[in-house]
Amino acid sequence: MEWVETTAKTVEAAREAALDQLGVASDEAEFDIIEEPRPGLFGRVRGQARVRARVRPTPVRPKQERRRKGKDKPAAASAKPSRAKPSRPAPEPVDDGDHDQEQEPVPAAPVTAKSNGGRSTGAGTRSRGRKSRTNDQEHNEEQSMSNDQDRPESTVTPEEVGAAAVSFMEGLTEAFGATATTALDVDGIELAVNVTGAELGLLVGPGGRTLTAVQDLARVAAQRRLGDHETRLRIDVAGYRERRNAALTRFAQEVAESVRTTGSARSLEPMSSADRKVIHDVLNDIEGVESRSEGEDPNRRIVIVPA
Repeated sequence: MEWVETTAKTVEAAREAALDQLGVASDEAEFDIIEEPRPGLFGRVRGQARVRARVRPTPVRPKQERRRKGKDKPAAASAKPSRAKPSRPAPEPVDDGDHDQEQEPVPAAPVTAKSNGGRSTGAGTRSRGRKSRTNDQEHNEEQSMSNDQDRPESTVTPEEVGAAAVSFMEGLTEAFGATATTALDVDGIELAVNVTGAELGLLVGPGGRTLTAVQDLARVAAQRRLGDHETRLRIDVAGYRERRNAALTRFAQEVAESVRTTGSARSLEPMSSADRKVIHDVLNDIEGVESRSEGEDPNRRIVIVPA
């Protein structure tokens, strides 16, 4: 996985900027602090924090060795060892939900944030509000980075990972009784699996939550089949993500225009990391406004302030 590098006034703000660029939550990324601000005279801080980050590869769960019944019994035993294979548990039924139609993307409504004299107290910076990390969390991140350095380089190609994801989605749509076509687009380590067909709303779910879960399952299935690999997988069903991104883009532009006109900060409803990334990318190209993320997942939200 390629690293991204960010700078900010504090290490925590640089971390949050990196998370927004990667479009993942904090527990899905790993960080490397390149430079920290230096203390100056009279309590001032000199320089900026510089951090690099990347999406953390998912560890592969080791397979457990299965023994046949009676394998370890002594040869002199009078009774023959049983050759019957252990029975497998019945598969759990698939919850097909009550959503017969695909949910249309609806962006969250903005909520006015408290401001000081019409301007947010954090308008001059892109720092992200976040609670302090505990020593245990910092230790776990450092330990994960150390383990990743000892991990051998993966020989799995993106094409192999994409083929595994396509096979998973084809089996899933067949299990749902839907007729669909699955296509794969490979761009370096970026993998896009697009599923098209009729009556695929159950795979999307309200607000795309089912689609997010399906994407996670496809990633884990490829990981279990092929082992560790450095790829980024994105699954879209019936063009939902494309329509969702278009709706979020229009929404972000409207809120940005309102913030520039009124001079008041606006706080959006909590969003997923992928949706927040879309909003941040749109606002980065609009003059006169800045954005930051505040809160903890799943209640993390974007605040838009005048520049």
